[in-house]
Amino acid sequence: MKKTYKIDVDCANCANKMELAAKQTKGVKNATVNFMALKMIVEFEEGFTPDVVMPEVEKNCKIVEDDCEIFWKK
Repeated sequence: MKKTYKIDVDCANCANKMELAAKQTKGVKNATVNFMALKMIVEFEEGFTPDVVMPEVEKNCKIVEDDCEIFWKK
């Protein structure tokens, strides 16, 4: 399953850090951050749901870039 999320990040380097942090999160098969579009596409591993994985993705991204935002909550 793939989902697209709106993000708020200040620079391309920060977006790259967010992408790497998201990719290293358990339950994430792949992640891509598009700085120009301010979007993150997350592909989840089989058996994992966004409700379980996205809080961890957000936590990991805030470790590397504390002022970033991922708008995943409904």
